[in-house]
Amino acid sequence: MRFLIVLLLIAAAWGGYRHFHAPVPEATPTAAAAPARADPAPVMRTPAQRFSCDGRQHCSQMRSCEEATFFIRNCPNTKMDGDGDGVPCESQWCG
Repeated sequence: MRFLIVLLLIAAAWGGYRHFHAPVPEATPTAAAAPARADPAPVMRTPAQRFSCDGRQHCSQMRSCEEATFFIRNCPNTKMDGDGDGVPCESQWCG
């Protein structure tokens, strides 16, 4: 009986950890990379190109105000704008 309780506690802790600490996917290099230039021009990317909806919903999973703003504007089921004013993560990133 004690073993079952310990096992359930471990499973609950693991589930909570995975929920709030979802891994952030890293970009993978493509197989056909362009040859390197001597003076590469800086590339300005828009937030839509830098971020993608990957299931994250909470401020603790964001890395910047820009990223949180992208998520609340473009991704479903976010939980980052508690007062509904359109500004996410006000106490952590955008305040």
